[in-house]
Amino acid sequence: MNKALKLNSIEQFPLLSVLRREDKEQLCEYMTYRKVPRYSKIYQAGEASEHIFFLIKGTVKIAKASEDKKEVIKTLIHPFTIFGEKGLVGEQYRSDFAQTLKGEVQLFAVKVEDFRRLMFRNFELTNQIMSLFGDRLIKAESKLEALVCKDARTRIIEFIKNAITERGQRIGYEMLLKHSLTHQDIANITYTSRQTVTLVLNELKKNNLIYFNRGRILVRDIAKLA
Repeated sequence: MNKALKLNSIEQFPLLSVLRREDKEQLCEYMTYRKVPRYSKIYQAGEASEHIFFLIKGTVKIAKASEDKKEVIKTLIHPFTIFGEKGLVGEQYRSDFAQTLKGEVQLFAVKVEDFRRLMFRNFELTNQIMSLFGDRLIKAESKLEALVCKDARTRIIEFIKNAITERGQRIGYEMLLKHSLTHQDIANITYTSRQTVTLVLNELKKNNLIYFNRGRILVRDIAKLA
């Protein structure tokens, strides 16, 4: 990918809006463009945390396998977001893994040591990174609280509402969510089972609160979704 296309991609990342022109050009030199096929690992647990990644197309799940080999999805990464960033604050080896979903992913990889050079030169960038860590910590705490205090049905509905609010497309009075998730993925995100996800989605569909098929969830009225 040429420099002009890299610069255009950098402009799409809110996190990088604080960079000066010369810093953006330097970041272009650090960036390596990659295409990753669907259902492929970008990094594995136990690998050295040597790179951070800038997602420009597709969806990536950050997940961990529990002791009983069940998968727990910590978060989903969508375009123009960074991931694998814990190496910036001292993580030496990955504690989780990153994997593409049902579509090809396009991203940039940047060495941690190179990105740190930019952070040292730009206090606002460091501020942005700290805000990112703070936001992700708050979301992790909210998920833990939901696991302890809310039942499975509530967690599934809240996942739908949050996803619709963040990435949904309004169609008249309805909201459409396009996604790359299986029922098992939703279960792994909400700490439930695939069977429970299917039961809850079918119940909401029967009550005309949502309509869904593969890759799409249409919410009739988000205010009534409860």
